[in-house]
Amino acid sequence: MLRSPNTVPKTKFWFLIGLTFVLHSLLLYRFFQLQVLDYDLYKQRANSNRIRANSVPAPRGLILDRKGKIIVDNYPTYVLFGIGDEIINSTQNFSVISKATGIDTSFLSINYKNNFRSRFLPTKLAKDLTISQLSRLEEYKNDLSGIIYKQYPERIFNSSIRASHVLGYLKELDQEFLSYNKNNSDYQFGDLIGWSGLESKYEYILRGKKGVSYYQVDAYGREAGKIKGQKNISASPGNDIITTLDLELQELLEKELNDIKGAGIVSNPKTGGLLAYVSSPDYPPDLFTGLIATKDWETVITDKDKPLLDRVSNGLYPPGSIYKMIVAVELLERKLVTESWEVFCPGYYEFYDRTFKCWNENGHGNVNLEKAIVESCDVYFYQAIQKVEIDNLSERSKMFHHGKKTNIDLPSEMKGRVPTYNYMNKKYGKWGWSKGALLNISIGQGELLVTPLQVALYTNILATRGETYPLHLVNNKPNKLNKINIRNSTWKLLEKAMRAVIISPKGTGRRADPKIKGLDIFGKTGTAENPHGEPHAWFIGYGLKNDKMISIVIMLENGGHGGEVAAPIARSIFKKYFENDYKIAIK
Repeated sequence: MLRSPNTVPKTKFWFLIGLTFVLHSLLLYRFFQLQVLDYDLYKQRANSNRIRANSVPAPRGLILDRKGKIIVDNYPTYVLFGIGDEIINSTQNFSVISKATGIDTSFLSINYKNNFRSRFLPTKLAKDLTISQLSRLEEYKNDLSGIIYKQYPERIFNSSIRASHVLGYLKELDQEFLSYNKNNSDYQFGDLIGWSGLESKYEYILRGKKGVSYYQVDAYGREAGKIKGQKNISASPGNDIITTLDLELQELLEKELNDIKGAGIVSNPKTGGLLAYVSSPDYPPDLFTGLIATKDWETVITDKDKPLLDRVSNGLYPPGSIYKMIVAVELLERKLVTESWEVFCPGYYEFYDRTFKCWNENGHGNVNLEKAIVESCDVYFYQAIQKVEIDNLSERSKMFHHGKKTNIDLPSEMKGRVPTYNYMNKKYGKWGWSKGALLNISIGQGELLVTPLQVALYTNILATRGETYPLHLVNNKPNKLNKINIRNSTWKLLEKAMRAVIISPKGTGRRADPKIKGLDIFGKTGTAENPHGEPHAWFIGYGLKNDKMISIVIMLENGGHGGEVAAPIARSIFKKYFENDYKIAIK
């Protein structure tokens, strides 16, 4: 039986030939595309698998005093990171790190868990590694995967001063902050940001721009050298700020207030620049630098003396008798009394069924306005204040920057409290208070509350006859404050009285005078009653010698009498500044 020949129809044959040709053509095209057309793309992807880009932190700008001396600088510290996608065995890695550095594995595990954001991003494990620890890590490099360390610039402070409330501190950003600031792409998790003081206020100046460094890594995520032809991007340091602070005056004021609860400010009334700014007690300026021990943090936050409170800008206190010059201005400018108007002070004043005492139980005898300021007679003001309307006194107080913020270049300050008619009605009810409340206000007590910072601006207004500048800590050349227009005769009486406070045998501020030839000191003391203990002690004043002038405010919590304890501290500052023509630039 004959078999038919095994043949393929021509159409099917040529179809198979064509299909084979098309498939080979597609394969050749794809090969050409991969090797030629998309070479750069796939080279970049391949490189990304073997190249690691590390961000390089930028050093912050320096903080300098008015003469250019460094207050805050930077020094290098090292931080250890782990990259989740490259860590093969975290338990093994942490065990090796612990063996090399002495850091507990549980500490590393907790930090890895708390700081983890993405398996592709570095997660902070530990900071402040020593050179010795880094050397040991290098010895164990082949036993580690996905572990890197970076150098970070950390803040270091001038050892002669603390100034912690002024300078402030930095804080690492967490997810909570970033979630509230989603539009600010300049910051990432773990970045340092100024959190208080000048570090916060001038963050935009002090903060630099991060750089990028590139490294080749092996299959285990270990750095294997630099990339040839790949340029790193250098970090750009932040800009420096020159403050108005004077290191020597700051150091002296800190020593004078050491172990005392209180505040001290030295300023230049002609410019508004603050030369010294002390809130006591404070905290070590490097407390928040690096890792803070739990016990150290608990010690600070539970301290009954509240070292974290900035008493200069956020402490609220009754001003006591330093407020009497504002009352005097209100009395004279509205012509409610004359300079010669007198009262008799027997040491007390009876107001209906209440007796208001003068600080001098023996009395001051016949007292006019000047004598009332010089000897701080309370009875004079008890009687004179009854001629005053509370809202008028409130407006007068605000002219001298009581009851409103000074707008100093710091992140926060309290505005204090100056009572008004509406305020008293809301607090006590329309019939719950009377003119008797004004008697307490007249001597800086009652509902009045001020910050030492407000008092510093008030003192500068007195020193310049109402032509001073805003208080500031960085030389930004602010415009003058609105001039306080009161009669020349009123200014003269205030100056005469404040001078007599210092030089009169019965003046309450005699202890503030360093008795330097050619130096005139003007001042006022205050003793503000405190329901929780001893009274607060105040001294305010300014010194003038030729064309040089400074003002000083001293407030001592529960310190006693201003003339006895606050005035001598002011004397030390006046002596330092004016003795031997102490050289200081006027800015």
